[in-house]
Amino acid sequence: MNVVLTREAGWNDSLRTWLPPDVKVVEVPLTTTTYFDVDDVRTVLERSRAHGMYRTLVVTSERSARYVKTALLASTLDVEVYCVGPVTAEALASLGVTVRAQEGSSDSLAPRITRSPVLLLGATTMRGGLAASLREKGFEVVTIACYETVGVPLVSSDAQTLRDADVVFIGAPSAWAVARENVSDDTWVVVPGSSTAAVVRAEHPRVIEGWGPDLATRLRELSP
Repeated sequence: MNVVLTREAGWNDSLRTWLPPDVKVVEVPLTTTTYFDVDDVRTVLERSRAHGMYRTLVVTSERSARYVKTALLASTLDVEVYCVGPVTAEALASLGVTVRAQEGSSDSLAPRITRSPVLLLGATTMRGGLAASLREKGFEVVTIACYETVGVPLVSSDAQTLRDADVVFIGAPSAWAVARENVSDDTWVVVPGSSTAAVVRAEHPRVIEGWGPDLATRLRELSP
C-alpha cells in the first residue's frame, strides 16, 4: 500500500505512528504556513471586546497550540478549553493544558459549549459554522487568527506520486485544492474531521474521516 502524507515537513510524525508497519510512506507537502507573531496576537487579544473575560477557549488546530498560553492570559481563571482533533489535544496536553472535550470538527463542539464569552483560535480561513451556532444561542464569540495556510505548486514528480497513491492524507481544504486533480477516484483520502470531509466528498468518492490511533486497523480493512 502506497501512502502519501501531505502536511508540511515536521507535521507528519503523529500520522506515521497510526499507519500499518508494512506500508510505503512518502511525504508530499501541499501547503505552507505563515505564523503570526505571538506579540501581535497578544495585541489583538488585548484589544478584543471581551479581553480578560473569556470563559470558553476553543483551539481549532494543532497549529494554534503555540498561542494558547497567551489566550489563557486573556481568559478567566476557570476558563474551559475545547479543541478540534486528537492531534490538537495531544499538543495541548504537552503544554499542560487540560482539555474539557475534543471533537473531530469545530461544528461538533457547539452543543458542548455552555459558557460565554467564547474565544476561537485558528487560521485566517476558519470555517464559520461553530461561531454561527454559538451566536444563535446568544453567546458572545470572538475569533482570533493565528496563522495562514496556503497551497504550494506541485512539481511533476510529486503529482505522479499522488496519482500512484492508494491512500492520501489531506489535512485541510487548502491541501485538497492542490491535490484533487492528481488523486485517482480509486484512492482513499483520509481527512481529520467533518469540515474537510465535506469539501473532499463533494469531489471525491472515497473518504475516510477521522485521524487517530485506530487508523491502522481501518487502513488494513480497506477494499482492494
